Amino acid sequence: MKKYFYTILGLAFAGILIYSFSETKFKSSKAKEIYNATSFHELSIPSIDGKSNINMKDFKGKYILCVNVASECGYTKQYAALQQLSEAFKEKLVVIGFPCNQFMGQEPGTAEEIQTFCKKNYGVKFPLTQKIDVKGDAKHPVYAWLTQKSLNGKEDVSIKWNFNKILVDPNGNWVKYYGSGVDPLSKEITDFLK
Repeated sequence: MKKYFYTILGLAFAGILIYSFSETKFKSSKAKEIYNATSFHELSIPSIDGKSNINMKDFKGKYILCVNVASECGYTKQYAALQQLSEAFKEKLVVIGFPCNQFMGQEPGTAEEIQTFCKKNYGVKFPLTQKIDVKGDAKHPVYAWLTQKSLNGKEDVSIKWNFNKILVDPNGNWVKYYGSGVDPLSKEITDFLK
């Protein structure tokens, strides 16, 4: 009986070691992706349909406005202003929406539901990404870069609610953070684009 007990104990211990090593390896490979990025242009994220990647390097030479979006928020109407901004400054700016369900579950939909909602209600044509976390341990590498001074070289910010906005310049440098209450068409944002 003791023999079986020690065998099971040994196997359990080996399993824990293997799991711990693989988890560490996964985390370190994810960290490597972030910490090797000296510019925002070195990052990428799957598009909302999962069929392609949105590569930030494709937007070199343009400002990029990153917005964590949600379909059931008091600020959801900003989708219309974001689309207007995107069209008005299409030569100088790309707006990217990052659906996120971390704030009171206000983005519960599937990828298809989110796309349909955005197109039908607000005529959204700017890129949307897969649904991600923008804060906490599981935040996507793009948002790790956007929110950590150690990575972006400019400022630590906390994403506090839906429709927070972060502007990146045409060279892939962090520029400015805007809270949810800042209208996408406000002078605070458009002054950079004129």
